[in-house]
Amino acid sequence: MEMGKILEVTNLRKEYTDFILKDISFSLPRGFIMGFIGPNGAGKSTTIKLIMNLVRKDSGEIKVFGLDNATHDREIKQNIGFVYDENHYYEELTPDEIRSIIAPFYSRWDDEAYYGFLRYFELPQKKKLKKFSKGMKTKFSLAVALSHGAELVIMDEPTSGLDPVFRREILDILLELIQDERKSVLFSTHITSDLDRVADYITFINKGEIVFSTQRDDILENYGLVRGNKELLEGTTRPFFVGIRETSFGFEALTRDIQKVRNLLKERAVVEKATLEEIMLYTVKGVVK
Repeated sequence: MEMGKILEVTNLRKEYTDFILKDISFSLPRGFIMGFIGPNGAGKSTTIKLIMNLVRKDSGEIKVFGLDNATHDREIKQNIGFVYDENHYYEELTPDEIRSIIAPFYSRWDDEAYYGFLRYFELPQKKKLKKFSKGMKTKFSLAVALSHGAELVIMDEPTSGLDPVFRREILDILLELIQDERKSVLFSTHITSDLDRVADYITFINKGEIVFSTQRDDILENYGLVRGNKELLEGTTRPFFVGIRETSFGFEALTRDIQKVRNLLKERAVVEKATLEEIMLYTVKGVVK
């Protein structure tokens, strides 16, 4: 294993009756945040469950900290912090009570860190979880995830349903976390605007296949949105477009090679940088009349 990789997924396959994860590969270096994007049902949660060894893979390899995730399950989980979209802790218990159940499982549990996060998030120690709002529950999951020295934090849609202020706070904490260059975050979300601020890498999955997995800046550098008259779609230009939306006035399309299209169309079209959301939308939808 390269010293730099905290997570390596190679030719990972999982077949269900109505969905197949098709031999996907990607890797996350230490010290970075990877956004894991794709529409609902694209395979994000399946991939995360496989990484966490919660479901059995059909083929392929998953290495976390350079170790096989099935063979070294317990060892790896000591070192992973996990935040789900839904609360998975006992609703009837308080943060104090949950701590006394969870802490013994982790060899590097840090009470000082835990209570520090509870204070920072303004979470009451003695209030039952069922009285917490959705945002408070997410913060609580994050407090637990960050209180045992985890080097890899995996988040599955943690910000969906949260207001922008809460989302901003959580993103700031992730940025702080990776100041420690041994730590990385895999952040699965369909709210791509969150990633515009924090992600170093983007892995985009659609229909069980990886569309790309690369540095965010490279993606934003190369993808572009093109607007112009419909006659520009005739002939040689169509192959340069990933997704096309035609209207009665003209068309809007996504290209993977903004420079080439600028050179080809010159002044005949408007070519702008594309956002992650636009890249996702056009790739998923394809041609839209």
